[in-house]
Amino acid sequence: MAGPQQAPHLHLAELTASQFLDVWRHFDADGNGYIEGKELENFFQELESARKGAGVPDSKNDDLGDKMKEFMHKYDKNADGKIEMAELAQILPTEENFLLCFRQHVGSSSEFMEAWRRYDTDRSGYIEANELKGFLSDLLKKANRPYDEPKLQEYTQTILRMFDMNGDGKLGLSEMSRLLPVQENFLLKFQGMKLSSEEFNAIFAFYDKDGSGFIDENELDALLKDLYEKNKKEMNIQQLTNYRKSIMNLSDGGKLYRKELEIVLCNEPPM
Repeated sequence: MAGPQQAPHLHLAELTASQFLDVWRHFDADGNGYIEGKELENFFQELESARKGAGVPDSKNDDLGDKMKEFMHKYDKNADGKIEMAELAQILPTEENFLLCFRQHVGSSSEFMEAWRRYDTDRSGYIEANELKGFLSDLLKKANRPYDEPKLQEYTQTILRMFDMNGDGKLGLSEMSRLLPVQENFLLKFQGMKLSSEEFNAIFAFYDKDGSGFIDENELDALLKDLYEKNKKEMNIQQLTNYRKSIMNLSDGGKLYRKELEIVLCNEPPM
């Protein structure tokens, strides 16, 4: 078996958005939205050797462990011992840092979900590639971020390269939500609690007491609480309120239909 492939582009002082994503994918080996543990050690060692190779002056401190602590103190903004994508974007400044732009201006999953609903018109849980440009343009306008057509095209292509792994020209909601800061990304938090279709049907029927085919905000509250307790996960009232608000942004005038909820809670988006 060939040895580990060296990370691309780490010796560069400035990266394009596209090169930045190559670096991210190289180190976030398990795709969980963080670089942590062994991934973080690998990242740090390769960053150091790439900088030396590129003739970047070394700091006075030679101890790798100490350097790593110093580095984490500077970049791990929420001090969770892990680096998330938008934190890494500060380490490797991109020429047009659209990831930081999203982090700063599309800070809430509510805004993100609102934009998503506008473009996922058939409620499939996917945005087709041709709709992606409109979705990104919408988010950039919200951010008061000037952009031109070539730049929008570059962002669209970059996002496609990052998320459309199977090349089918569609992007899923939970994949796209990685544009959000991790602590805001309630979809990532649901990852370990995804339901099968059978479990989902049973749960939806239980909370849709009157069989109307939709649930309201209060019923969603109860559902989320129960889901968290069942999975023995902690959730405070503030988180619950934020998650509910975000999910309700997918709803139709306060009515959350089966398909919308399925997109968030199921392993596979609805057929």
